[in-house]
Amino acid sequence: MIIRRLSEVLTVDWGNGLSRRFLLESDGMGYSITDTTVRAGTKSRLEYHRHLEACYCIEGRGTVIDRVGTAHRVEPGVLYALDQHDAHFLIADPERDLRLVCVFTPALVGSERHDLDSAEFSRY
Repeated sequence: MIIRRLSEVLTVDWGNGLSRRFLLESDGMGYSITDTTVRAGTKSRLEYHRHLEACYCIEGRGTVIDRVGTAHRVEPGVLYALDQHDAHFLIADPERDLRLVCVFTPALVGSERHDLDSAEFSRY
């Protein structure tokens, strides 16, 4: 059994927020769970070639936009899943941070972070 407290987990500044990584590849579960904060007013261009990701919003509001421009509101109680390694924009509303519980499969190693300065979608 694995028991983790927020004070014990690896916290990574992923570029436009913080990712608190509760489960990693080394835990042997096959997936990761993160408590992710997206800073208010930020726009992130993201894509995962190696991972599938599902995000459940627990605080704040924002928008996820797919590569062709379809926008979907993200607010508490909404889940979005990137089931096709989808390139997307994640935008946090300017009023407050967006907070997501995220599941990655396969699991994250732990040190991954985005390069948001690239003209391409940031990927890992």
